[in-house]
Amino acid sequence: MSEENAQTVEQKESQEPEIEEGEIMEGNTMEKPQSPEVGSLDDPLEDDKQQQREDPEHQEHPEDPEHPEHPEHPEDPTTCAATCCPLKQFSEVVEEAETQANLPEVTEQTEESQSSGDDVGTSTATVKVVLVPEGHVMTVAFAIGLSIGELKQHLASELRVPPEVLHIFLDGQVVEDQQALMDLGVRPHGSTRMEMSSADPHIYPLRPVRPPEHDNMPDVITVRVQRGDESPTSSLNDFQEVVVEIQRPPQRKPFLGGYKHRLTGTVYHHAGTQTHPQRRPDRGVEVFSRDTQTVEMRVQSQQCPADVSTQMTGIGCYVSCTNDKLLTPGGYTTATEYHERRLKAVIRLQAAARCWLAKQAVGRLRQDRDRRLAWLEAQERRRKEEKDEQLRDRRRRWKDPQKREDFNLLYHALDKWRKEEEQLINATLRGAERKAALCSLLDQELEYIQNIGHKQIIFNKANADRSIGILLDKSAAPYHWRTAKGKHIEMDTVNTIRARELRDLYNDISTPPIKQSDRLQVLMTLKHTVKEHNCQLTRDLVDLVDREVDLMTRCVKASSLEGLRQRINTLLLQYIKTPAFNPQVAKLLKVSQDVSQLKNNMLLCRSCHRYLPTSSFSPALSSLERRCRDCAHLDNIARNRDDFSCYKHILKRLRADEQLICKDAKIPFLMQVEDIRYLIEVIWSKQSALLACSDLYNLVLVRWDQLKDWSPWNCILLAKEETPAHSQLRDVYKAYEAEFVRRIEQRHMLARQHFSQIPVIAAHMDPEPHVALGNHLVSKPIATATGKHARHTP
Repeated sequence: MSEENAQTVEQKESQEPEIEEGEIMEGNTMEKPQSPEVGSLDDPLEDDKQQQREDPEHQEHPEDPEHPEHPEHPEDPTTCAATCCPLKQFSEVVEEAETQANLPEVTEQTEESQSSGDDVGTSTATVKVVLVPEGHVMTVAFAIGLSIGELKQHLASELRVPPEVLHIFLDGQVVEDQQALMDLGVRPHGSTRMEMSSADPHIYPLRPVRPPEHDNMPDVITVRVQRGDESPTSSLNDFQEVVVEIQRPPQRKPFLGGYKHRLTGTVYHHAGTQTHPQRRPDRGVEVFSRDTQTVEMRVQSQQCPADVSTQMTGIGCYVSCTNDKLLTPGGYTTATEYHERRLKAVIRLQAAARCWLAKQAVGRLRQDRDRRLAWLEAQERRRKEEKDEQLRDRRRRWKDPQKREDFNLLYHALDKWRKEEEQLINATLRGAERKAALCSLLDQELEYIQNIGHKQIIFNKANADRSIGILLDKSAAPYHWRTAKGKHIEMDTVNTIRARELRDLYNDISTPPIKQSDRLQVLMTLKHTVKEHNCQLTRDLVDLVDREVDLMTRCVKASSLEGLRQRINTLLLQYIKTPAFNPQVAKLLKVSQDVSQLKNNMLLCRSCHRYLPTSSFSPALSSLERRCRDCAHLDNIARNRDDFSCYKHILKRLRADEQLICKDAKIPFLMQVEDIRYLIEVIWSKQSALLACSDLYNLVLVRWDQLKDWSPWNCILLAKEETPAHSQLRDVYKAYEAEFVRRIEQRHMLARQHFSQIPVIAAHMDPEPHVALGNHLVSKPIATATGKHARHTP
């Protein structure tokens, strides 16, 4: 630091204790900043402040227009245009021109002490433009030498409107575009007030792009600074007012740091300029990089550094010729020979290349053949495994039947064996020997039927016990549902609790007793449970319980009590199935207790003459005879002894295949086993349409036309080996012969005529296609009159 600066710092430190907090500094109309962190360290005007406190000429003049009052300037460091200027000093010298409420239209020139070399035309003045009719005020620092047209250009760019629609008025008169501010009487560093309106306020309204309430600083401020003349005649009290235009950059100015006074604690901030960086002029050439792409060239000599010479045998010099070689010139090759040789080489190369390509093609064909053979082998192996599995399943069902269809299989196998033995006897024996052999065959058949009947009794008993257990479990099950959040909820009611108690009681009664005391306790519980209701059923049940208790006290054998215990189980089950005693079981009974519903859901079986629910009848066409399932099963065992398991297997596979092709398939799921049996036996004669395969376990029903849904009139019976090839056909009319197609369509017509009689399937039947009348057997109803009513007969 220089000596002069050192003296200034010492003088400031000596003067700072004299300034009290909150004391107004006179002469400059400045106040001490409110923030204690803002101050000055090296202030060159500190000596002037001390003199201004003692000079009465620099006191405030509230009535003097040359010294108007200036409110405190907001502490905004972005309005500063100097570098490293203390905030306190800046707030002391800045005066806001916007806050002057009644500024005269033309103010006097503040100071006459400017340099005589300044150009008057380039001097600036404060122009306040009032936007009519909104009343917004725009303050602009403008050169007085410029014209009003240039002022319009500047204001139009700020307001984003065309300059042609702007009109500027001064004292109520329109100002021409050619006039300058100095022609209107505006002096350098002065101010004026004008009004501006729009020629078309509806399309181009005059509104500031940034409303004034969004800014904390005015557009133009007046700064009072000390002159910088170094002449001995210049006074320290010689000040000059300068108009400064505030620029608001879109970006936020960075924090550049600062320093703090150690003694006073005053904080100083480094300020940045508001000048935008100057762009380089556009040269009209698109440049992507500063580095050039020019290849560096080098020159290098390739001349031998020394001369080379040869040596020959001569006088006085001998050169050995031991290592010399004798070169003999070859034959001359003509152009034709050269081209022929090149052609042979090309042919040789082409032959090698084509051989390689042929080997590749043959390799691909060999791979395709191997894959095809492997696939066929896998298909054959899969079909063999399926057939073996069917045979194993059939033998298992013969040995241990578990379903009603298993007993049909047993009777079918028995009938097949009987027919084979009968045919063998008729072919080999005659007379009395034949009759004796037939009687022996009949005795064997009766023995087999007896064994099958014994197995069926065991199966029915186990099935009945399982059905009773399922019924009791369903009635005792609590209500359960899933909430919207996925939580599982269960709820017990009085009826479910009652059903659960009766289920446990039935399980205890039906279980064979281990100790006599446990049996007596269960019987007492049963007696107290049924005594709640007084009816004939409960009285009979109580009498049977008392009888068993009496016999048990007399030490009767358990084998002698089996019939009595069975009667107790039967009456207890009847008690549980009564809705009056167990309300929860009412909805699980096959026969509804509501008499009004029996009228609609009950049908008469013409075979056993019983009224049964509709669920006991098959919905197939054969059920139109009104025979229940039990009667149909009994008739099949006594007469035909047919096995429907193969047809059931075909229907199951048909549904699975159609579900994969079309998830909305309906007709395959409406078909019953009896319908499939009729379709295979009557329509297709139990053999495939192509190879006449008659193995029912190897036949499948597939679509005839792959583009239509499956139906009895759009199907074909094929063997499993024929199915893949037929499924790949897109147009069957081009793939098969006309005679074969005609036979298939005739069978489709028979199937359509038969299944149209079933209402459920007829609802999904498409309109019959138009064919020649010669291919149809037309039948019309004939009306015959019998008595009073007419009857239509087909």
